[in-house]
Amino acid sequence: MGEPPKQKPHYHGHRARLRGRLLDGGADALPDYELLEFLLYAANARGDTKPLAKDLLKRFGGIAGVLGASRDALASVPGVGDAAAAQLLAVRAAASRMLRGELAVRPVIGSWDKLVDYCTTAAGFAETEEFRLLFLDRKNGLIADERQQRGTVDHVPVYPREVVKRALELGASAIIMVHNHPSGDPTPSPGDIEMTRAVAKAVGAVGVALHDHLVIGRGRHASFKSLGLL
Repeated sequence: MGEPPKQKPHYHGHRARLRGRLLDGGADALPDYELLEFLLYAANARGDTKPLAKDLLKRFGGIAGVLGASRDALASVPGVGDAAAAQLLAVRAAASRMLRGELAVRPVIGSWDKLVDYCTTAAGFAETEEFRLLFLDRKNGLIADERQQRGTVDHVPVYPREVVKRALELGASAIIMVHNHPSGDPTPSPGDIEMTRAVAKAVGAVGVALHDHLVIGRGRHASFKSLGLL
């Protein structure tokens, strides 16, 4: 007698059902762990990705935290190899470029929600502070978005002279400063306020306006302009 036919792993049918629900109902048809599970399929074509998806959500507190995590942070979760980390980083990069593309075709100042979404995707869940500059033209269109510095969990050095130098190199008429607070609390610190005023003074001396300083913290944000700090 021949050997009985091998049964397919239970998750093969599950994958087909997930695919059908995604195609028929869109992303809202899947809870976070199933959406993340689906994303991980590309990195593990033959394995069950549900346990890893749930472990990632537990570690980073939600799908936004997972997609905002660095390669090193992802690698700290057992089961996440280079393939899985690359898959998740690619999803974030694609989302960031999509949002940046939307900003590029309209004035940044008039697209505040898009700006916040873009900045949150780019750095809102980073585990160390990052300082970014958005350089704008005379019509407040986005010329460039550049990460200037990366710091520690609660500090990032910013040099007004370097900000002025780069703004002049790009021919910018205005800038928006952006940095994240890994703690999740976007409340500006006294150091943030002092640094922002120093940058505003420096760029103002060469005719470049500082429109705002946006602090991002894990889905929350604070605007210096809205707080009356600029």
